[in-house]
Amino acid sequence: MTSEQPAAAEYLVISRGQWDETLSRDDIQSATEKFYAWYDRLIEEGKMKPGQRLTAEGKTVARKGVITDGPFSESKEAIGGYWFIVAQSLDEAVQIAKGNPCLDCGLSLEIRPIDPQRATANNTR
Repeated sequence: MTSEQPAAAEYLVISRGQWDETLSRDDIQSATEKFYAWYDRLIEEGKMKPGQRLTAEGKTVARKGVITDGPFSESKEAIGGYWFIVAQSLDEAVQIAKGNPCLDCGLSLEIRPIDPQRATANNTR
């Protein structure tokens, strides 16, 4: 009897926060270079799929088409970018995300499973 490993799933990773105010430009550049080395290695290993940085400008569209300026980059919850982790479980995705060198520099990550099912009234939460 063989034990089958569950199929890998995708997890959205959202990068949040601001750089620690005590960091120099050189510190930030070093963390950024370490991030891209980590990121590129995981993409090559098939454990990550590319994402993108986000600019500071944007708009928010809400109910009845109300549009407001945003996102608000002065917020500690500013979203700086996103990418995807490919893992067997949410716990594994978290372990992979914990390797991000930018976590030591003031940023935080939100990891969310991607639901392959289309939304219906019965599965929206």
